[in-house]
Amino acid sequence: MSDAQTVTVSIMDKDYQINCGPDEIDALRESAQVLDGKMREIKSSSNVFGLDRLAVMAALNLAHDLLSQTQKTADVVTDQRDQIQLLNGKLDQALTRMKSASV
Repeated sequence: MSDAQTVTVSIMDKDYQINCGPDEIDALRESAQVLDGKMREIKSSSNVFGLDRLAVMAALNLAHDLLSQTQKTADVVTDQRDQIQLLNGKLDQALTRMKSASV
């Protein structure tokens, strides 16, 4: 990361300076906004106090969301793989019938 730039992001009204590559600046800012939003959501809907506790709760929530989405994606991939295998089987049967009919 030799081209690292220092970017200031604000989370819970506190500024943080983060080094990142020029191509990662937008993603960093968006990530900070998501984290800020999640921490504010937790703060307004629970009795969690302190930035460290809010950050941990937000991290756990975001990790849970990520794992849930990863599992859903894996399930979709498995379903698609099964469908492809089924279609391949049908194609093999059709080709076999065509070959035996032409002989």
